[in-house]
Amino acid sequence: MSQEFRVLAINPGSTSTKIACFEDRRCIMERTLRHRAEDLDRFDSINGQREFRRQAVLDALNETGIAPTSLSAVVGRGGLLHPLGGGTYRVSDAMLRDLRDGVQGTHASNLGGILADEIARAGGGIPSFVVDPVVVDELADEARPSGIPGLDRTSIFHALNQKAVARRAAASLGRDYATCALVVAHLGGGITVGSHLNGRVIDVNDGLNGEGPFTPERSGGVAARKLVDLCFSGTVTRGEVTRMIKGGGGLVAYLGTNDGREIAARIDAGDADAARIYRAMAWQIAREIGAAAAALGQRPDAVVVTGGLAYDERLVEWIRDRVEWIAPTLVYPGEDEMTALAEGALRVLAGEEPAQDYHGAVNAAAATTGPTAKGAST
Repeated sequence: MSQEFRVLAINPGSTSTKIACFEDRRCIMERTLRHRAEDLDRFDSINGQREFRRQAVLDALNETGIAPTSLSAVVGRGGLLHPLGGGTYRVSDAMLRDLRDGVQGTHASNLGGILADEIARAGGGIPSFVVDPVVVDELADEARPSGIPGLDRTSIFHALNQKAVARRAAASLGRDYATCALVVAHLGGGITVGSHLNGRVIDVNDGLNGEGPFTPERSGGVAARKLVDLCFSGTVTRGEVTRMIKGGGGLVAYLGTNDGREIAARIDAGDADAARIYRAMAWQIAREIGAAAAALGQRPDAVVVTGGLAYDERLVEWIRDRVEWIAPTLVYPGEDEMTALAEGALRVLAGEEPAQDYHGAVNAAAATTGPTAKGAST
C-alpha cells in the first residue's frame, strides 16, 4: 500500500465492547471495554445500550490519544442482517434500519454497524463498514434442501474467521482465495466446517442449530427419530431439550466441562473416559471435513483448522491423522476477529476489492434463498 490507512475496529459482545486501531495491518491499540451488569441492566434492549457504548468507545479513544478525525474508516462486527454474500459492506440507512429492527434476531453484534456509523460521523463522515457477518449465505442450490420441505438448511457460521483464515491459507499457498478449493474447520464452543470454492462458501453445517459434530457445549447432529421420541416422552421440557442441543450438550454433557485445557489435563492424568470422548469429537470433526471435501466436488488445496481449540496440538493431530490424505492441513489457532475486521476495511480502502451494497446484496440473496429464518450468532 502506498498510502497508510488508520482503521478502528469495533466488536460488541454481550458484556463487553472490543476495540482495536490499526495502521494498515499493524495493531497500535487494542482494548476490551467491560460493561458491568448493573450498567447494562438500566437498558430495556440492546438498542438502548447504543449511546452508553458509543461514549465508552469515545472515552477510550480519548484516553489513548486517537482522535476520530485521525481515522480513515471505522469497521464493526456484522450483526443479524438479512442473508447476503460474503464481503465488506458499506454501512447504509437500510442496514442501520435492519440492525435496529432486528430483522433476524437481537444480539449485541447488531450494534457493530451502528457504532461504526456513529464513530465515523464523529470522524467527519469517513466510511463505515461491516465485514462477513454470521448470516453470510453463499450455499449452492443443492445444499439447501434438508429432506423436509419448509425446513431448508440455513447458513449461520463463523463467517468472519473462516473467510479471514481462508484468505491467509490461500496466500500461503501462493494462490488467490477466489481461485482456491479449501475446507475450513472452525473449532470453538460451536464448530462449523465450510466448503470454500472460488471465494464462496458453497456448503457449511449449521453449528448453531444442531448440524455437524458435537462440540464443547453442543450436541451436534443426533438421530432425528430418537430426538422426536425424547421430545414426546413427557420426561423433558422444551427448554431442557434446547439446553441439551446448545449449551449443555457435547463435552459438557459427557465430561461436565467445556474447557479443552481441563480435559487435556484429565487425559494426561490417565482419565480413559475423557480420552474416549475427546477422541470421539475429533473423529466427528474429521468426518465433517470429509463431507465438506465431497461437497467441493474436487480435491481441496488444503484443509484449514482454526478457532480456540486449534491451540490443542493433540486434538489437531487426531484430526490431521484422519484427513491428511485429503489435502495438506494448515493450522491457524484462535479467532482474531479484530484483525479480520480491519483487513476487510483495508482491502476496500486500498482498492483491492469494492465495498458491497447491502440493499442490492439482500435483494440478490432473496432471489435464491427464499424466506429467512430467525437466527443468532455462532
